[in-house]
Amino acid sequence: MSALIHTQDRLFQVIVVPKVTEKATFVADKHEQIVFQVLKNATKAEIKAAVELVFKVEVEKVTTANVLGKTKRAGRTVGKRNDWKKAYVSLKPGQEINFAAGE
Repeated sequence: MSALIHTQDRLFQVIVVPKVTEKATFVADKHEQIVFQVLKNATKAEIKAAVELVFKVEVEKVTTANVLGKTKRAGRTVGKRNDWKKAYVSLKPGQEINFAAGE
């Protein structure tokens, strides 16, 4: 692996939004992972560094998945939603991110 120097500005932009869905909650309970929507060109190393910087936790593993946008129709008009990237972040034992505490 190459040693990339990541600027803090780039790392703050890598995480777009945490996904709080029914499936993400199931994954969090069963596999102790947190799901984030990230930039399409983000690497696993960047995602790990961004989560550790923003949430002050230790990350064990990052798994990514490219999600293809759905094709939608409205009458004769056909459109397509944007593609995006999903990151499953596994934290080291004893680490936790509480999204409700920020409210």
